Amino acid sequence: MAPYLPAKGHHLTLLLTVATATAMAPLGYDQAISPTLPPLTPNPALHRTIAALYPLGSFLGALAALYLGPSLGRKQTVLLGTGVLAAGAVLQVSAFDLGQMVVGRVVAGVGSGVNSATAPVWLAETVRVRWRGGFVGGGVFGFLLGGLVLGSWVVYGFSTSGEWRAPVAVQLVFVVVVVAMVPWLPESPRWLIAEDRIDEANAILANLEDKDRFDPFVITQSKAIQRAVQVRCERQDFLPWRDVPHEQATESASCLRRLALGMGVQAMQQLSGVSVTSYYLPLVLTQSVGLSEHHSHLLAACSSASYLLSSLISVPVVERWGRRKTMMYSALGQGLCFTGITICLRYDETHLDSELRCRFAEASVAFFFLFYVFFGVGWQGIPWLYPAEVNSLSMRTRSAALGAATNWIVSFAVVEVTPRGISGLGWRFCIIWTVLNLAFVPAVYLFCPETAGRTLEDMDRVFQDNQGAFMFRNAEAACSKRPRRYIEMEWEERGVSTMPSQLQSIFKATMAADNPTERLCDTSHSAP
Repeated sequence: MAPYLPAKGHHLTLLLTVATATAMAPLGYDQAISPTLPPLTPNPALHRTIAALYPLGSFLGALAALYLGPSLGRKQTVLLGTGVLAAGAVLQVSAFDLGQMVVGRVVAGVGSGVNSATAPVWLAETVRVRWRGGFVGGGVFGFLLGGLVLGSWVVYGFSTSGEWRAPVAVQLVFVVVVVAMVPWLPESPRWLIAEDRIDEANAILANLEDKDRFDPFVITQSKAIQRAVQVRCERQDFLPWRDVPHEQATESASCLRRLALGMGVQAMQQLSGVSVTSYYLPLVLTQSVGLSEHHSHLLAACSSASYLLSSLISVPVVERWGRRKTMMYSALGQGLCFTGITICLRYDETHLDSELRCRFAEASVAFFFLFYVFFGVGWQGIPWLYPAEVNSLSMRTRSAALGAATNWIVSFAVVEVTPRGISGLGWRFCIIWTVLNLAFVPAVYLFCPETAGRTLEDMDRVFQDNQGAFMFRNAEAACSKRPRRYIEMEWEERGVSTMPSQLQSIFKATMAADNPTERLCDTSHSAP
């Protein structure tokens, strides 16, 4: 077994979170700096395309992770993606012509795409159940937003000098941190079990739980993962791509439906309009609101800071409310914010007196800030976590890769059309994002199962018991707490039912410290 840092329990989880989060941080950083790349071409449309090449490269990188992830493992794939990212950053920093900049943007995007498809899976497969939403959804993407905040302030700092190489070079700091940490961290125990490296996986599970490797909890957790590996649609080498569409009618996990859910929430994240604000908020504030360029960059930097703070709110919320409620509440808030932005920009373009138009412009800025709050709480982190949660072990890497690829190709499309939409449609461009955000509320309610409080193996039971597309009809699938039946099945697997009643009480009380059993959903008395 490869050596790794001698940390245990929450200390080891924290180190894993910092490493995976740093691997994701360049994604946010590039969103801030890409609109300020040097105009190496007199064609404005081509310049916008150069900025959009990064998400296009990320799309290609996410697809590459489909084939790299199962064979290399989570750690090696992240290191490979980070190396490619470093090469792309160096090409951009040293670019003096359009061709080299184009290659550098694509190469850096490929590296980030590989990491975006792998890092969330690695952490989701490793962190404890009750910490998964907070650490993956809040911690990892808090760092991603930290990259956006850093990039926004770096851009603001260099906005008057016109310097662009230094902002591009800063992302190499993330590369150094990842390369220094990842080799000393443990591999995903679920990937190791799928590779029949059970002893190594058990040792890692014991360290993650800060227990002895022969502890009943560790042994039961390992056996649950081993059983999942043996089930059809769970073996990594068992289900060819050509068989995936036919799995939806079997009694085992509905692979195609689970893939669609992971890709769907990723598409919805980008169709919320976040790329409009992340990439082009200074442009929106300049052309639509009428602010100066310097003032627009300052407000964009301040808004990114509020974006980061709101993402930290999601750490306790995403487990307490559950994924479904958090996504629905956030989408509703985002839709209302774009409604306010649409109204304010509409009246800002009318023939009102200058003072009143100024008030409407200020109000639109406030709604942009508020949009970041709602998005940071719900839709920033959950779509990256959700594909890893709803999919089975063999499909987890594929789903995360396809979800990330969906995210990046939609992001590329949004980044390409946004400048044309702003200049051609004006305030009407915001109506598109208003309608889309409000449509996400019923979509999540109807189709998305709850994953909060569930183990990754629990989700196999959810899809085995629910063959239809509509999840809101089933209390176990929609409840924000873990179904009592799953807890009782876990107790039986540990042999609790064969113990004397006194020992049962003691053992169940001990298990309550290891599982989110305080979040029980008694579905016999619950409505969907």
